[in-house]
Amino acid sequence: MSFSSLGLSQALLDAVSALGYVEATPIQQQAIPAILEGQDIMAGAQTGTGKTAAFALPILHQVNNSSDDVSVDTTGPQPIRALVLTPTRELAQQVYNSFIQYGQNSSVRTAIVYGGVSINVQLKALRAGADVVVATPGRLIDLMARGAVNLSQLQTLVFDEADRMLDMGFIDEIKQILRKVPVERQTLMFSATFDSAIFALSKDLLRNPALIEVDARNTAATQVEQIVYVVDTDRKRELISHLIGAKNWHQVLVFVRTRHGADYLAKEMCKDGLKTAAIHGEKSQGARDKALASFKSGEVRVLVATDVAARGLDIPQLHVVINHELPHIPEDYIHRIGRTGRAGKEGLAISLLSEDENWLLEEIEVILDERLPQQWLPGYEPDVTKAPSVSRKNSRTAQKRRTKQRALGKKTGNNRR
Repeated sequence: MSFSSLGLSQALLDAVSALGYVEATPIQQQAIPAILEGQDIMAGAQTGTGKTAAFALPILHQVNNSSDDVSVDTTGPQPIRALVLTPTRELAQQVYNSFIQYGQNSSVRTAIVYGGVSINVQLKALRAGADVVVATPGRLIDLMARGAVNLSQLQTLVFDEADRMLDMGFIDEIKQILRKVPVERQTLMFSATFDSAIFALSKDLLRNPALIEVDARNTAATQVEQIVYVVDTDRKRELISHLIGAKNWHQVLVFVRTRHGADYLAKEMCKDGLKTAAIHGEKSQGARDKALASFKSGEVRVLVATDVAARGLDIPQLHVVINHELPHIPEDYIHRIGRTGRAGKEGLAISLLSEDENWLLEEIEVILDERLPQQWLPGYEPDVTKAPSVSRKNSRTAQKRRTKQRALGKKTGNNRR
């Protein structure tokens, strides 16, 4: 289905055409008409399927055609018409850049606000007037406290990757923001994964939403090949370096669980002769931007990232993702491997499994509803004599604990702002 059949303005059609877009993806085909009709929607789609365009394009169309619907306040900040909330800075930047690209032929003004950088530049942008604001919850709350944000006439509210917002404990910030927005509004919830906590949140946020799912719920991208190598923990780094050298991979994204783990692994891989950088929530935004730019340009061959820092990364040519450690939250596995295999391209996701991570693999297999066959790579077989058998933890207990944490809004991630 072409974009011209979705009801978008000619200015937007010209913009997407200039970007090389021809056919709308399934999520775009279903979401764009529903949003243009004013419906609340709850949409699920794998990362890399055009999710951002699915809400950015109709929002730009609506804002550009409703200039007379908002009254101007000459005594304070100008009213914002659309607000997009994202869980991380990187995702906020990606969404903001999409709005700028798609809106290049319109007069819609878009601003971005997130923590880790000077607030003064963001204050200036808001004072100049912004129709659309892309924000992380923490920094938005800061700006609201300064009286710099006017949400009184908000028309559209978007929650992008809502599941991650709950994982990161943003429920209190979400409630605080909701108290400042009109009850009569359009609300859009997008996520790559759904669970009971997300459905519970949707009941409070959405009004008779259209449920849009273009793939089976909580599934990994079909164009991503998934491989699990069983290996001892102390040989994981060695195996990663071997694979990169043997396969001559020039761009590899490696996931770890902790900030310390990211720094340590990057340092050790540099010793292996592989130019490697790490990004995580403790690094400044400038350092993270520099590392990502170096990775995209090819100056850095390997990027080691925590889940929070990597959420929202858009690296078009990325072919290989490696899980140095499996995530504690199984849905994060889907987001991790979704960094590759984007826009219909093929990708490869390799997970390194140590004996004590079997229970984590079990939880991932439950949400995927499929088994991920385990194998050994010759020369890196696990030493069964030195690793005592570790009993698998109860997956159901872990799932209940995770759901309860989300419901209570408990902080379970890093980099809240």
